[in-house]
Amino acid sequence: MIKKKELNQQDKETWENYIKDPSDIFDKEKVTSKNKQNRYRYKFDLHGFSLDEANKKVKSIIEYCVKNKFKELLLITGKGIHSTNEVDTYVSKDLGKLKYSVPEFIKTNSDLNKFIISINDAENKDGGAGAIIIKLKNL
Repeated sequence: MIKKKELNQQDKETWENYIKDPSDIFDKEKVTSKNKQNRYRYKFDLHGFSLDEANKKVKSIIEYCVKNKFKELLLITGKGIHSTNEVDTYVSKDLGKLKYSVPEFIKTNSDLNKFIISINDAENKDGGAGAIIIKLKNL
């Protein structure tokens, strides 16, 4: 076992002075919490919801996000690949899919539209064509 070297007086003084004013230490926690607050995102997966259920859920989610000051909302809608809309001639091939109907519902609902800045397809890392990003206003 190696015996530790005793600190000399100069090293002790340097250390004690540093402890009194550690202003040059980078506070990682402060920056991380600041970034989380600025870009806070709420995420919800709508797989398995019918159109009517999804619209009701989206309305309650947007109201919750606005109340809790979220900046954006990521909705996973899926691409509609497994949709059976093509079989039913009375159902729109596009608006029968959550990917298209949810944004249309938000745009046409005046209560929800006042909270929205933009609605866009998500980036590939967030779900791509199977998800939408809704940017929310600060109220």
